[in-house]
Amino acid sequence: MVKNNKISVIGAGSWGTSLATVLASKGYDVYLWGHLDEHVESLKKNRENLDFLPGYQLADNIYPTNSLELCAKDCEVICMVVPSQVYRNVFNNLLPYLEEDCSVISAAKGIENTSLLTMSEIMEECIKDAGITKKINLAVLSGPSFAKEVADKIPTAITIGCKDIDKAKFLQNVLVTDYFRVYASTDLIGLEICGALKNIVAIAAGICDGLGYGLNTRAALITRGLKEISRFGVAKGADVQSFSGLSGLGDLLLTCTGDLSRNRSVGLKLGQGRTLDEILSEMNMVAEGVKTTKSVYELVQNMDIEMPILEQVYLILYENKACSEAVKDLLTRELKVE
Repeated sequence: MVKNNKISVIGAGSWGTSLATVLASKGYDVYLWGHLDEHVESLKKNRENLDFLPGYQLADNIYPTNSLELCAKDCEVICMVVPSQVYRNVFNNLLPYLEEDCSVISAAKGIENTSLLTMSEIMEECIKDAGITKKINLAVLSGPSFAKEVADKIPTAITIGCKDIDKAKFLQNVLVTDYFRVYASTDLIGLEICGALKNIVAIAAGICDGLGYGLNTRAALITRGLKEISRFGVAKGADVQSFSGLSGLGDLLLTCTGDLSRNRSVGLKLGQGRTLDEILSEMNMVAEGVKTTKSVYELVQNMDIEMPILEQVYLILYENKACSEAVKDLLTRELKVE
């Protein structure tokens, strides 16, 4: 099914390692790239990701490496699982080695601060700027999927998006297992917006939980948060159906309620009175929603759409607004018709 039976995963964090494990379980030779030499050496020596996904043995057919050239050589399918703010740099370094007609799947969930672009838009821009003429298929993987649960082989459903539906179906079959169900879509921008903006709402949900509010509050926040995501997505040309799907409602519910959610955890600690600097200094993994909030806030300034939850999360994160004051301002806004 896949040329040379080889797939590469760029990014050896928890999600990248978990995806590598899924692919290795299907018998593929999986090359797992990490950017730090000492981390790659640890993966090779210990056959375990002690830093980001401890307790899970790497399969014999997972090959840790720090060589992007090796990852791309004779490789038809590559998964990009690096944080959104370094995505451009890593992809630009990978780009010269990509094979003709290969597929690059973005499994990152964020929007770049400097350009305000999604990951597929970054890849399109990099390809154009580099004058690359070879065919490269761009895809997006999105949906409710905590890395630890996928590594535990807990049943999970996710969506792969590609503008070419036949290529999306091909990648669907590459990824699917008996516990990792994959749906196909052509709505790249919709999947990316859902994946990025749900992290902002998750921070807000965590803040409400940290303040001691109840399930009523969380349910209202998730519902209105989904409305904001949909409003933004439609304005960016997304398919409205994506917002009620796995990458929309599904991922939003998971990230706003799950104890494994990094973004909810950030909000929870903010609501309990911790500062953002304190919280981030204690984390060894990236909470994408923090920087994505800044990107989306800047984007919205030039769009005629209302996103009050986003605005209050931005004010808390970047202008030190008190969490309780932000919630009060949300609740005392002008009354609306739903």
